[in-house]
Amino acid sequence: MALLDGKVAVVTGAGAGIGRAYVRALAREGAAVVVNDFVREAADDAVAEIVGHGGRAVANVADVGAIDGGASLLASALEAFGRVDILVNNAGILRDASLVKMEEAQWDAVMHVHLKGLYSATRPIFGWMKDNGGGVIVNTTSTAGIRGNFGQSNYGAAKCGVIGFTNALAIEGRKYGIRLWNIGPAAATALTAHMPEEYQRRFQIDRVAPTLLYMVSHLSGDQTGKTLLAGGGWVGEVRFEVHDGYEPSDDFTAEELARAVADGKVLFPDRDAKWVTAYGPSSKREG
Repeated sequence: MALLDGKVAVVTGAGAGIGRAYVRALAREGAAVVVNDFVREAADDAVAEIVGHGGRAVANVADVGAIDGGASLLASALEAFGRVDILVNNAGILRDASLVKMEEAQWDAVMHVHLKGLYSATRPIFGWMKDNGGGVIVNTTSTAGIRGNFGQSNYGAAKCGVIGFTNALAIEGRKYGIRLWNIGPAAATALTAHMPEEYQRRFQIDRVAPTLLYMVSHLSGDQTGKTLLAGGGWVGEVRFEVHDGYEPSDDFTAEELARAVADGKVLFPDRDAKWVTAYGPSSKREG
């Protein structure tokens, strides 16, 4: 018996790249798949590949940033397969520019797909899962939203927003059996074709999919509200932590706080930050 026999998954942005690897892996493990992509040819091609290997899949070309587009994802799943157990919010775009050069349209386009799309796609499916025994929802974040990247204030804001959205829904969904995850994938795509061969080998797209399969299957038990970064031969959790902190005096001043900071009582040392770079976690390289 395959890992996901009898399950139905909806994946946005699934016609190419990481999303294509996801639907391929989900179908291989027995899930029926709704393949969403705004490019009809890409969605149809992914469906043909899955069906050609004996799987079940249908295409959906809705704009996930539109409310009716999100509703159509649920409708496609119910019409074709009668249920939905898994939602993977993978659709995304980039409109990079430094802040002073960023046009309003660049900001709005990223928010439309990454945050409005997250709301539009998740709301109807979350509601259905709530009334039908639960499910698993995986949202896509990025280190751009955790540590930041130059020229990606729009993308970084959106991807940090994804984490907040997931945290809130993990609380809402717990009593209904709905589990939430964030995945931060790193993989070689058409955008990284210029990178060295070693990068292409190490960051193969298919090496991210096992992390997704773990998240959406029984293998992850009742885990919810977690964020995993995956790619480049490395998988690890990212979480926000609170420093032990400092208790100010009754006559608290800015100068007092400055002394506490200098004594290491408020801020984490920079060396404690462990970030996944283009070649794996920095902590491994630094010993």
